[in-house]
Amino acid sequence: MARIIAYPNATSISPDDCLIGTQKDNSGSYSNNPTKNFAVGSVVSAGLGYTTYTALLTQVGVAAPVPTVVKNDTGVTYTWTRSNKGDYTITASSPVFNAATTLVFGNIGNKSKQDYFRWKVAAGGTDIGVTTYDNNGNPEDDIFAAGSFEIRIYS
Repeated sequence: MARIIAYPNATSISPDDCLIGTQKDNSGSYSNNPTKNFAVGSVVSAGLGYTTYTALLTQVGVAAPVPTVVKNDTGVTYTWTRSNKGDYTITASSPVFNAATTLVFGNIGNKSKQDYFRWKVAAGGTDIGVTTYDNNGNPEDDIFAAGSFEIRIYS
């Protein structure tokens, strides 16, 4: 067995790098606890308990919102559409959303008005409806201006 101080220090780390660890046998018997390699990204995901889609969101006129994706470790792709004034849908390429385990966080971004948005997971697990409102509570377009938008999907 090598001594841990014999290994060189890493100067960078990526989610694909591996850590050595023991996979615990939950049956109570510790005789079958094998030593394995674990990807750093998998360790982080297991520790957080959720995957995330995070984007800066901008919407102008009657166009669909345009995301600048900052992070997406959910394993699916997303498409934004606009159906009516202030009414948008983000659609996942496979059913990953569940009303009990999906949360959305965000803000409208670079706007000084008291505008806001609401969200709701639709039946079927592929869509989240997003509605933007002006400060009087009326559905309105042109609300997001580099606003933060994060979907967390808990396991």
